[in-house]
Formats: sequence, structure tokens, C-alpha cells
Amino acid sequence: MPAQDAAPHIGTLNEKPLHAALKEWIAEPGDRFEVRVGRFVADIVRDALIIEVQTGSTFPLKRKLGTLLKRHAVRLVLPVTQRKTIVTLDEDHNELRTSKSPRKGQLLDVFDQLVNLREFLGDANLSIDVLLIHVEEVRRPRTRRRRWKDWEVHERRLVEVYDRISLHHPGDFLAAIPTALQEPFTTADLARAIGRPRRVAQQMAYCLREMGAIVAMDRKKSGIRYLRNFNGEY
Repeated sequence: MPAQDAAPHIGTLNEKPLHAALKEWIAEPGDRFEVRVGRFVADIVRDALIIEVQTGSTFPLKRKLGTLLKRHAVRLVLPVTQRKTIVTLDEDHNELRTSKSPRKGQLLDVFDQLVNLREFLGDANLSIDVLLIHVEEVRRPRTRRRRWKDWEVHERRLVEVYDRISLHHPGDFLAAIPTALQEPFTTADLARAIGRPRRVAQQMAYCLREMGAIVAMDRKKSGIRYLRNFNGEY
């Protein structure tokens, strides 16, 4: 739970339930919340560490991280929805039905967000925690039906945190690559190994190469061939 002596909250009136719940789950005694650091407001300050929780796109974080990482250690917390329960409301906000989404998120889904932060992935001040979570997504009828969907996401709520995966060293990110994948490998090989489109494998390879977790060995007609770099360092 948040510490009782935490600094007054800044700009939390519009904070979304999922973001607030994740901050509470992460919090430790003595943490300070919504702390102004230079031109920005940090979600959590724990001694010399800044913790940022990002439940949406990471693209808006680029300017903030670019400034904070010059002087501070930053831990970026990125949730991945491993399980989603969908709650649909009617126009009077009464519950119509509850269903389970068939899609299950995995660790490798975090690379879709990391691509936006590629210039920071080799920074020694940056560490990443991936939270595999169960989310309840509340949907309601769209007030202005301009799109093909007649409903909109009202809010997302945290149900449970299944696991926390801490990625503090480039080698830690190699956990997303199946151990059975033989070297050298191309992004086509990686795509087959993870059972995802090649675009996803290309995102992974790009991020892993930027942080030094994999290295390019050579280029063949099938594409660039990579090797794991277990000794890679920031």
C-alpha cells in the first residue's frame, strides 16, 4: 500500500483505475508518489530510483525518459495482458454479459512497446519490469457512433498480477527467444519458433540488437543471421 507520508498527489484526478492499481501493487513503504522531477512528474520515487508505470503506448514517454535517464536510474513498468475478462454494460450501465477474451499475452508482446524506446535500450540507467496481468475491461455503448464499433472501452481494472519479469541486463531479454531455436537464426526462423508473424520477430530482433542481446553474424539471401550474446553489457 502507498506510504502514509507520501508527497501530495499531482495530477491524479484523471488517473485511470488500471494505472492506479498497478502503482499500488508496486508500492513499498517509504515510496513517494507523483513527485516533480525537473519539468516532469514521476509516478513513484524510491530513494534514488524513479519508477514509471505505462499502461498505454510508450511513444509519449520518449521525451520524459530522454531527460530523466541523463541523471536518474529509471525502472519502467510495462504490463502485458495475459488474460482479459470483458464486461459489457448497457446504456444504463447495467451489466449485460461477461466473457473471456481468447487472446493470451506473452512476454514477447512487450517488444511492440519497446520499439518506441529503441534509443534508450542500451542505457545503463534503464531497467524494465514486465507484469503479466489479468485485466477486466469494461465496455459500454458508444455515445457517438462514428466508427464501425458500437461500443467503447470505459475503463480497465486490475484483477491479478500473475508474474513480474525483471529485465535489468540485455541477456535477461533473451528469455523471449525459445531456447530450442538454433543459431544462427533469421527473423523468419524466429517467427516460426514463436508462432507469430515475421513483423513481430523483426521488432524483437531490432530491440535485441539495439541493446546488444543479439549480434548480427552475416547476411544471406534469407536475411540477416543473428547470434545470442549472453555476455552483452550496457
